[in-house]
Amino acid sequence: MTRQGKAYACALATVALWSTVASAFKLSLRFLSPPELLLYASTASCLALAGVLAVQGKLGLARGSGQDWVTAIKFGFLNPFLYYLILFWAYDLLPAQEAQPLNYTWAVALSLLAVPLLGQRLRAADLLALLVSYAGVVVISTRGDLAGMRFASPLGVGLALGSTVIWALYWILNTRDTRDPVAGLLQNFLCGTVMVLAANLVLGLRVPDWRGLAGAAYVGVFEMGLTFALWLAALKLTESTARVANLIFLSPLVSLLLIHVLVGEAILASTYWGLGLILLGQAVQRLAPSRV
Repeated sequence: MTRQGKAYACALATVALWSTVASAFKLSLRFLSPPELLLYASTASCLALAGVLAVQGKLGLARGSGQDWVTAIKFGFLNPFLYYLILFWAYDLLPAQEAQPLNYTWAVALSLLAVPLLGQRLRAADLLALLVSYAGVVVISTRGDLAGMRFASPLGVGLALGSTVIWALYWILNTRDTRDPVAGLLQNFLCGTVMVLAANLVLGLRVPDWRGLAGAAYVGVFEMGLTFALWLAALKLTESTARVANLIFLSPLVSLLLIHVLVGEAILASTYWGLGLILLGQAVQRLAPSRV
């Protein structure tokens, strides 16, 4: 297999795994609360990331320096603690077919936050992408009732959109992080898991249902752990970042199919229309010339 072929293989594997996680979130939340799901998922993620480092022969990097752990505490608060806690609560309140596309607007949030935090200019294409994508958000959130503008769960919608801001902020701050990507992520998750454990001890820990534990393990390994390493490998192997990055557009479409089959949700026409607008906004942002 060629180098580019390996890049495609890693990217497609990542997209396939990401496509399953919305269903996994929703199914796991039938047996666990959002804080419980995060505790067990982040623990599984730590084990998966440690395994990746061990295979790479870089497990020693996870020890880090004192400054590395200070950074890890800051980043661990954002991700996994704050980001996934808010995201799981959004999934607890919303149908998966609504929460998943809303969370997909993180790229728009990223371009908006890059203006004050990285000093980047907001292009006309970014503004158009924002308008088109958030029009899709309104269509999904109102379930197509644009005249009445009645939101099925305003809190759920707010949490889903709020998670995109935290996710975008986390990756913007990561541009200044000099640690090894996988080792740094493991350190972040170790610190975040301690925070999640403390929150669960305050709220009260229950004996978990084995089905919830199985779902949490899947989420931790494939949403938070191995996919990160696979995606990094795809970006490292590819001859063009755009070639693999555009494959991400497949993820929400496959995810909707799995939500219907695995979770049993009847996918509304408004979800398809709203997701179409969100993807159109993403395409406008990606494909526009840099000067536009």
